[in-house]
Amino acid sequence: MRDYLIAPSLLSADFARLGEEADAVLKAGGDMLHLDVMDNHYVPNLTVGPLVCKALRNYGIKAPIDVHLMTQSVDRLIVDFAEAGANYISFHPESTDHIHRSIELIHKHGCKAGVALNPATTLECLTYLLENIDLILIMSVNPGFAGQKFISSALEKVKNTRLLIDSNKKNIRLAIDGGIKIENIHAAARAGADTFIAGSAIFEQSDYAKVIRDMRNELNKP
Repeated sequence: MRDYLIAPSLLSADFARLGEEADAVLKAGGDMLHLDVMDNHYVPNLTVGPLVCKALRNYGIKAPIDVHLMTQSVDRLIVDFAEAGANYISFHPESTDHIHRSIELIHKHGCKAGVALNPATTLECLTYLLENIDLILIMSVNPGFAGQKFISSALEKVKNTRLLIDSNKKNIRLAIDGGIKIENIHAAARAGADTFIAGSAIFEQSDYAKVIRDMRNELNKP
């Protein structure tokens, strides 16, 4: 059985109580926190910057923080988020002129590097990145907003990505993000995902522990 990770997405949390929400969802069984960074240019929304990541660390959050950059420019933010306490930093290939340089910058600053692929982005670029990355993030919604409907074609994309990882014998985490909930997390795992980013499905419920427990029960099914 794969080492499954559930990463609650703070985009759906109560930002007025962000430290408390982060602490609560980790105590409820979350493995790491997912932080969505949007710049109102690459995506039509504006969210958080490195100061929020730093604030979570100052609050006392010790769990890994997975930063997903949905921005037109990434290199400066890579440095700032690394210094703010991020563990994983992922970006979209089309958001930088030099993909390898950005990956090297993430590693240089002590973080694990990920590449995020939008629903219509092909897997072709991964052929030249497998030696350098630690995580592949398959978007199962178009990035920009929480609470969107899951795009089912992402499952085939996850399956093909898993084949690419395994056939090349790489130790790369395969994440899926967007519309993940109790009802579809098992299908995503069967397709090959091992890291599941869930926002609304967790934070819109009163009992975070029950939702995460139900998700793990689905992941443990054959």
